[in-house]
Amino acid sequence: MRKTLLTPLLVVSALVAHAQKITVTGRVLSATGEAQPGATVLERGTNNGTAANASGEFSLSVAPTATLTISAIGFATQQVAVNGRTRLDVRLTASATDIGDVVVTGSRAAVGRSNVLTTAPVDVITAREIRAFAQTDVSQVLTYAAPSFQSSRQSISDGTDFLDPASLRGLGPDQVLVLVNGKRRYSQSLVNINGTIGRGSVGTDLNTIPTASIKRIEVLRDGAAALYGSDAIAGVINIQLKDDTTHTSASSLYGQTTQGDGKTEQVDFSTGINLNKRGFLDLSGQFLNRGYTNRSFSDTAPLMYLGGNGGNYPASATTEQSRRDLKAQDDALVAQNGFDRRDIRVGQSDSRNFGAMFNGAYRVGAGYEVYFFGGASYRTGRGPGFNRLPNQPTQSDLSLFPNGFLPFINSVINDHSGTLGVRKNLNGFALDLSNTFGRNNLAFNIDGTVNAALPQLPGLVNPTNFYAGRLAFMQNTTNLSVSRRYTEVGPLATLNVAAGGEFRVDNYLIEQGEYASYFGAIGGRTASNGAPAAAGSQVFPGYQPSNALNKTRTNLAGYLDLESDITDKLLVHLAGRAENYSDFGGNVSGQAGARYSLIEGLALRGSIGSGFRAPSLQQRYFNNTSTQFVSGLPQQVLTVNNDSPIVRNGFGGSGQQGFGVEPLRQEKSKNYGLGLTATVARQLTLTVDAYQIDIRDRIVLSSAFTRANPLVATILGSLPVSQVQFFANAVNTRTRGLDVVANERIALGPDSRLLLTAAANFNSTEVTSFNSSSSTINNDQTPGVNNLQNRLFDRSQRTRLEHGNPRNKINLAAAYNVGKFGIEARSVRFGQIQTADADPTRAYLDQTFSAKWITDLTVNVQLAKQLGLVFGVNNLFNVYPDKIYVDPRNNPNNFSTDPATSFNSSLDNSNRGRFLYSANQFGFNGAYYFGRLNITL
Repeated sequence: MRKTLLTPLLVVSALVAHAQKITVTGRVLSATGEAQPGATVLERGTNNGTAANASGEFSLSVAPTATLTISAIGFATQQVAVNGRTRLDVRLTASATDIGDVVVTGSRAAVGRSNVLTTAPVDVITAREIRAFAQTDVSQVLTYAAPSFQSSRQSISDGTDFLDPASLRGLGPDQVLVLVNGKRRYSQSLVNINGTIGRGSVGTDLNTIPTASIKRIEVLRDGAAALYGSDAIAGVINIQLKDDTTHTSASSLYGQTTQGDGKTEQVDFSTGINLNKRGFLDLSGQFLNRGYTNRSFSDTAPLMYLGGNGGNYPASATTEQSRRDLKAQDDALVAQNGFDRRDIRVGQSDSRNFGAMFNGAYRVGAGYEVYFFGGASYRTGRGPGFNRLPNQPTQSDLSLFPNGFLPFINSVINDHSGTLGVRKNLNGFALDLSNTFGRNNLAFNIDGTVNAALPQLPGLVNPTNFYAGRLAFMQNTTNLSVSRRYTEVGPLATLNVAAGGEFRVDNYLIEQGEYASYFGAIGGRTASNGAPAAAGSQVFPGYQPSNALNKTRTNLAGYLDLESDITDKLLVHLAGRAENYSDFGGNVSGQAGARYSLIEGLALRGSIGSGFRAPSLQQRYFNNTSTQFVSGLPQQVLTVNNDSPIVRNGFGGSGQQGFGVEPLRQEKSKNYGLGLTATVARQLTLTVDAYQIDIRDRIVLSSAFTRANPLVATILGSLPVSQVQFFANAVNTRTRGLDVVANERIALGPDSRLLLTAAANFNSTEVTSFNSSSSTINNDQTPGVNNLQNRLFDRSQRTRLEHGNPRNKINLAAAYNVGKFGIEARSVRFGQIQTADADPTRAYLDQTFSAKWITDLTVNVQLAKQLGLVFGVNNLFNVYPDKIYVDPRNNPNNFSTDPATSFNSSLDNSNRGRFLYSANQFGFNGAYYFGRLNITL
């Protein structure tokens, strides 16, 4: 009876208590109006609290007389009395003594954590850092701001001139996942097939995102495939877009190198719009015009008009006197025709970029919030190839180009993206449903060139410009996630549970070029020297009908993510993910991470996990014939996809057995991390993190197999190519490294502050073993470097993979502000890199490029509240990389008849004195001066 009476009393008491509460909604912002996701809102004196969502919004049921405690890392905590109000918008002011950065990457917890409180290392690059210096695109900003990230512009490398390959922790461009506002970003359409960093990989075009649209960039330096899926072997880059509703800003920049080239003109803007206090819309745009640079030197080939094989002496010139006579005749022709021996352009390409982004959210009622973001960019580029000399009739039409020509590749990159989602908090569960679409389209137009194989018809002039085709990649991702944060679950202080699913569609397209751009494989004309003329537009033969394709695949994934503060000292994070691809099958990956506070301000953290990377559609299906220069001589190189009978145990071009390579399969990885974090007096933070990443069945583009091997010649048969290459799971690698980051913020007075940063990355990648299940390759007994096993992944490719990026990078930075004035200095040490020749008998051409320090300096002044000026210089001391080693045997004045020591031996004819620098470490533009005008309204 007593129990029966007690139950109604408890119910009535609960109802009365509930009736005395009100629901308070609001938004947590910074002093400048930026949303603060993850800010904590707590009813003072209770455990009743919540966290602000991605837009800074919160909702909490409290007593009408309650006081709310609102806090966020990096801001001073505020106490706000409710006084019966149901709507509170709170602006937090920055704290001069708290230098942590709240991050959301690497965890699906409802509450963001400082980057020293996470289980894995995360770098945060703020909007201020992004715009402090003169780097105008995202890849260059990250290269100088994040030591573990590396990207440098390439030169004379076809499409890679316009899409910078990037690396995180020494791994490939396709082994880092890019997110925008936490949603997967699609990859570029181009696969890098030339001899550059990232050869054989497909990265993400970061430079389609205007820097003016970015609130901050979070770089997760930990394997995260179990959290985010394929590609996250090295880590994750999450670009958070601006969500400011109170400011409009614009800037204009102009700069150029001390040599008068590389002119840069940039205009950008960002504006925030308050949508009737129910949401926001942030719009950003950018125009960037970047001029080319040229660091080439005079061509030292002895014969421009009368020679052969790229300027060498013909075989008929066997005596010293005959060579001297030819040299004199050729020099006379050079003078008579005004031939410019500076006949090539080596440096960054021209580029013009129009880009825009939007980011917004709107509360539609009933607790639902619709969010949306995306953008578009239109970018054109113009980059040179290798020049064709007057003595190369098989590559030229001498009636059009009697003095040779320098061909150009003109690119047009169209990029579009959009995300639409809806989120709601339902009975403590955070629901998020979204769809993200993205497309990257790259078209090639070739000019200043010729297809030498086209017949010379009476009364008609052969074309000098061609449409060579296009590449396109599309990705559509639908994602559903559910999460909830529990407090005091049994013995656990907190427990965050997140689960979700993802469905993705990928599509890859190659569109053929116009007929004249690829004509000549069969039926082309004969050159004046009697040899068959080279097929296709010189520098970039158009994609042929046999190259054209349109391929699609799907992927279905599900994940579970658990994070718990087991105690006040121990944080544990567990994640698992299962995926299934329609074209090659499934994968399951997992991760475990933990952070343990040893004493106040000092903690140990670590993680262990497995990961994977699915072969991209580009790697599976790309195929073409390209002109590549090997030792200064043009070669027609065939890239065949993995399904080709030339690659498989089918039949090659002559009806003979192919290479016997297995189908591409996923890369699998294991990653281990262990680190230490320290915070001293809330002014100094230090993180030290060691890592190891083992990758099995790494996908690479093979070395080029040449007809010098009889078996290759048999496989290629009558195909009009001299070399062939393909993708294969050829190697296993191990990467080990150490990241060190220290930050300190010192308040020197009421209006002066000093920010100090020291960061470093040390890494080493080693090829631990080679994979080849092919009986054709394994049984080849051809001696020397032409053995198929030696060519599968030769010493040149191995050196590029192991030593092509700096094995260490150190970043030292200081920023001092006092009143209206500020000065910032940064010095980055790019570690040494190495190159090697494919042929071990030519190891004398191997080279080590020493480490260099690059120093940037800027001075800024705030002329008025709305107007600021910035002046600065990048590469203050005009530092260049080491010069390329030139084999002394390739001296044009060496008339020795000994073929082993004369220039005629073509030991390293690719340079000919024209290239003093390679596109390594930090480029070779030299010092660059700039000025920027900033306007804030």
